[in-house]
Amino acid sequence: MEQKRVELANGIFLDLVDEGPVDAPALIFLHGFPESHRTWRHQIAHFKDRYRCIAPDQRGYRGSSKPQEVEAYTPDKLIGDVFLLADALGIAKFTIVGHDWGGAIAWGVALGGQRMRVERAVIANAPHPAIFQRLLYTNPQQREASQYIRGFRDPANDALVKDQGLTGLLLQEVKWDRPEAMEAEERDALLRDWQNRDAAFGMLNYYRASSIDVPEMDAPYKVPDGYMPPDLPRLTIPTLVIWAMDDLALPPENLQGLDDIVDPLTVEPVPDCGHFVPWEAPDKVNAAMDRFLQS
Repeated sequence: MEQKRVELANGIFLDLVDEGPVDAPALIFLHGFPESHRTWRHQIAHFKDRYRCIAPDQRGYRGSSKPQEVEAYTPDKLIGDVFLLADALGIAKFTIVGHDWGGAIAWGVALGGQRMRVERAVIANAPHPAIFQRLLYTNPQQREASQYIRGFRDPANDALVKDQGLTGLLLQEVKWDRPEAMEAEERDALLRDWQNRDAAFGMLNYYRASSIDVPEMDAPYKVPDGYMPPDLPRLTIPTLVIWAMDDLALPPENLQGLDDIVDPLTVEPVPDCGHFVPWEAPDKVNAAMDRFLQS
């Protein structure tokens, strides 16, 4: 997929794929950690005859702008990039599609732009922020699976990243990867990307700038006294949540309570599939999106 470079009004440059008819309904695809626009290679190939498919390498990734300060990666800036990208491409309204960290940003884009800019949302294995924080406090499986975030935030690991790139830290902290599920040439490309030290710290800054609290394993399994959940509106645009049920990083308990805060909501579980559902089960993801977008 060919990429082009776009400058946003905030001075950030994003490399992106832009395929399909320019005047067709727009799908903006947001990849997660630690990938790239190629997360969505199967979906873009499937939908580009009917939709304008836009997939950036988000800030901090590959050839896009990689500011090094942590505060450059607060959620408001990551969400703002999406709206500024739509502005730069002349897109008034769009469907937001996101996986993993891209899904976390997509929740924010949908909540902030519903009805006015964002017509629909498609979220793949990315928890709603209110549900995720509560699970981190109360659910042993989610807390254990998320301990890697503490490692990503720990500046004591910076020397490892400078020495070995992101690969060294991933090998140390991540226990939910399934390398055999990805095509060898795609994984080789990612391994090369992870050697870019500026990109490595840009990617880690997503975690370091987030307000999500990940307790230690021996902390009490209860919501802390005085905790106030995020003050978020209900999401009232059509929303599809695709969930790979064998995700070791994000168990399906993240689906519980979604129907209380999202309406209309469609949930499509994908059995026998790990975290990276867009390319581990592309046919199922494409079919679920087809049903949703045509309904």
